[in-house]
Amino acid sequence: MSHRALRALSPEQRTRFETEGYLIVRGVLCSEELDEIKSAFEEISHTTVPGHFEPMRDGERSDPLKRYPRVMHPHRFHPVGMKYMLHPGIFAIVEDLYGEEALAAQSMFYYKPPGSRGQALHQDNFYLKVEPGNCIAAWTAVDRCDEENGCMLLVPKTNAYEIVCPELSDAAESFTTHYVKPPRDEKPVPALMEPGDVLFFNGNLIHGSYRNKSQDRFRRSFISHYANASAFRISHWYNPLYRADGAELTLESNPDGGPCGIETPAYH
Repeated sequence: MSHRALRALSPEQRTRFETEGYLIVRGVLCSEELDEIKSAFEEISHTTVPGHFEPMRDGERSDPLKRYPRVMHPHRFHPVGMKYMLHPGIFAIVEDLYGEEALAAQSMFYYKPPGSRGQALHQDNFYLKVEPGNCIAAWTAVDRCDEENGCMLLVPKTNAYEIVCPELSDAAESFTTHYVKPPRDEKPVPALMEPGDVLFFNGNLIHGSYRNKSQDRFRRSFISHYANASAFRISHWYNPLYRADGAELTLESNPDGGPCGIETPAYH
């Protein structure tokens, strides 16, 4: 039976996602799958892939993110990136949240080494521009994620908040320039996660992450973004998209949007 024929979530979980804008599902990936991801991205960390991963190997002292920048669209050049963007368990949950077929649009990998800056609060659909509908992120913890090593910050219920034009972030704390101020009555909450847990959140949800204040702990994560199959437009950065079976398709290119966050000049 196809995983799409199964209900992946309980009614309570779906209600939580709809009301809070996010949901953490525990233990989606097993230890063998996590080991495969770790091995692949350890290998990638010793390479340079133009347009996807371009480390500065002499820059670790001044900024650890120069040595370990995020990997953009690893599904476009590495089979493990594609495999986990199309992971059946994750796909089933995303499709349950949408209530329809999902399309995989993007993958990323964050190393987030000790001492690295976080990412200021932002909204993902400002960049993906999925229309009509919205994007959903699936954020997989590869390491334990807590406040010390820079876990995710989520502003509950802002999934109902409009997409807003971001302000300029604090470059000392965020490696991207955009900052979205949360509404006055909602405060960011930390997403404490164990390896293999997956955080799903709505594209309007305001979220970001802490600085990694630990001395020796990476906070690695594999992230994919999805669009609802009833959407017909997405930012051109994200074409082509993929169905659960790996079939490729292209949506109309939205001229707006762009990569998920513009890095500060100091980062380059």
